[in-house]
Amino acid sequence: MSNLGEVSKRIQHRHHLFWNDPNAEWIRNTPMRADDSMEKWQDVPYWQRKLSNKYNAREFAIKHGCKVADLYWRGSDVQQINFETLPLYYVIRPTVGHSSNLVFLMHNGLNLFDDKGYSPEDIRDILRSEVDKNPDLEFLIEEFLENEEGEHAILDDYKLLCFNGVIASCHAIKRFSPSKGEGNFYDEHWNKMETLHLKYPLVDGQKPPKCWDEIISQAKMLSKAYGIFVRIDFYATSKGAVFGEFTPTPGMGRHFSSYGKKLMIRYWDMYCKGLV
Repeated sequence: MSNLGEVSKRIQHRHHLFWNDPNAEWIRNTPMRADDSMEKWQDVPYWQRKLSNKYNAREFAIKHGCKVADLYWRGSDVQQINFETLPLYYVIRPTVGHSSNLVFLMHNGLNLFDDKGYSPEDIRDILRSEVDKNPDLEFLIEEFLENEEGEHAILDDYKLLCFNGVIASCHAIKRFSPSKGEGNFYDEHWNKMETLHLKYPLVDGQKPPKCWDEIISQAKMLSKAYGIFVRIDFYATSKGAVFGEFTPTPGMGRHFSSYGKKLMIRYWDMYCKGLV
């Protein structure tokens, strides 16, 4: 297989190793704590699977000194959610999932991700239906973070491709919805790079967020702790850099440009040689 197909091959191989294991879901859904030792975090093969659970990812980020959104509620018994105690602005997301599925970005009763209104009972019904399908699933209700201007709006994404403490690129995306946005690619010094990924239209004139240096330093630290290739997502907020999530198999290797595939393989072989 040519190098251009090698990225997909490696990421799909990782997906197979991570999730075609009868213990995979038990490993992912075992709750961890920020004060657990690294020995406990790393007590199973491919322990990084624990960080595909968004609650565990939060705890791991806290362990390493990163900011996360405040947590208002966590659980699977959605009847216990007391919506009356929640602020007008809050976020609901599942502990397992991708592509912003089942994410509610609630802005005074309106979900900004689909521009529809939801009552508390509407939300409960949707969440309950998902838990019925997957009893291991939990939901997190978190702070709706303000952007750097202090506004409650859909936050821009900063998606960093990281290799054992080294950053290959950051995709800065101005997001309009879970599936729509525009952006460009930058190195850690905010120098514009060639197009790595083809999913979103390109846009010029982006400026680095005020907390760019914090995003870079924290991404490097988390990447070194993670140990193998991973995409790490951050947000620029009124609090500064806030950790989002780990993505170990971004897009299953799809949508990368020829340049992006070559860059990925070069960094993978240089900084994660022989690692899954």
